[in-house]
Amino acid sequence: MNAPLEKGRLGRGLASLIGDAPHTAGDGAAIVGQREIAIDLLRGSSFNPRRTFEERELLELAESIRAKGLVQPIIVRPDAKRADGFEIVAGERRWRASQKAGLHAVPVVVRELDDKEALELAIIENVQRSDLNAIEEANGYRELIERFRYSQEQLSDIIGKSRSHVANTLRLLKLPAPVQAFLKKGKLSAGHARALVGRKDAEALAKLIIDQELNVRAAEALVTKADEKGSTTTSKVRAKDADTLAFEKELSDALGLKIEIKRGSGESGNLIIKYGNYDQLDYIRMRLTAEPQSD
Repeated sequence: MNAPLEKGRLGRGLASLIGDAPHTAGDGAAIVGQREIAIDLLRGSSFNPRRTFEERELLELAESIRAKGLVQPIIVRPDAKRADGFEIVAGERRWRASQKAGLHAVPVVVRELDDKEALELAIIENVQRSDLNAIEEANGYRELIERFRYSQEQLSDIIGKSRSHVANTLRLLKLPAPVQAFLKKGKLSAGHARALVGRKDAEALAKLIIDQELNVRAAEALVTKADEKGSTTTSKVRAKDADTLAFEKELSDALGLKIEIKRGSGESGNLIIKYGNYDQLDYIRMRLTAEPQSD
């Protein structure tokens, strides 16, 4: 199994994989570099994390290509299944739109890439362009982790996103299939969906969020309300005094999160900080572990 790329190559984006210096094959023929290639010599790749190609978007891109041409070349590698063919690594949407625009040849950058590098580059390009829906993005991350043994830290370096973003995106794959389908279709955002991870009622809540057109904050409030409504207690809840309520409010205002203080026996008790997603949990961690500033 291939090992992940060395630390020095991480975080350099498309440029580190595309390059611009052509290579030469043993017979002297240039096999790497930029050129124009007949459009029917290209094929899509199973490594492309993008699975959804909206017809309307393809038609709009095709109109732009007719008017201005294909401005950015498609990145390809030699096709192992066809001697004179090339496999698309990044730019399949542009290739599909170019066909609709009636082009016979397209500009490409040919690179010698192994499977690991091809998948890495495809994810980088799509994430940097925000072309992927959250589930496609998560599946791409999972492929790099499971197939090529990347760590979440290495992934965050490669794509230029925080580690919490990588972790939150991967968590979306735990959602039920119907909720993932809402994400793919754009009916839910990743922010909405994160609040539903791990819930048995995720699908029902997702439908409510869609039907009521709730924003992310309202969706988080809906989930919290569902928790409170569904919870049962056997012990009598003690009324909180004014000092406790004031202390809760002061902490809540300072953190921007819901704080709850539960008194125990004597002077003991529990301080509960509630968070709605992993980004908020990471924020709590940073606040609690921050170095004190000296005067």
